[in-house]
Amino acid sequence: MEFHLPFIGSAVVVTPWKIFGLIGVMMFASRWIVQMYYSGKAGRPVTPRSFWVLSMIGGLIVLIYFVCSPKQDMIGVLSNCFPCVIAAYNLYLDIAHGSKEKSAEAARKAEVSAVKKSIPAPEPTPEPVVD
Repeated sequence: MEFHLPFIGSAVVVTPWKIFGLIGVMMFASRWIVQMYYSGKAGRPVTPRSFWVLSMIGGLIVLIYFVCSPKQDMIGVLSNCFPCVIAAYNLYLDIAHGSKEKSAEAARKAEVSAVKKSIPAPEPTPEPVVD
């Protein structure tokens, strides 16, 4: 299945493989929109977890496109391997760091709760005796 679309004096052939590759490119590129949104919301530069998820999934789709499509473009393969590995590593760090933060927060709350329970309630002050 091919579609021939006119494009400035020549035809662009659109195949299912090209559509698959374009989906990967759009996912990979959309990570910057996500990053810009979250940075604007925070008022400072931030990199949300979804940035790394989009990087990894988009990069893997493009990598599959270059490996399995009829072109089998080695430049495309090499230029997408490195970003996929980096995205996967950063996603791992983000998940590991996030779970450590949650564990630390839970421990801090438990400690505060234990301290509150160990402090005895104040003794009521006796009311003055009036004659």
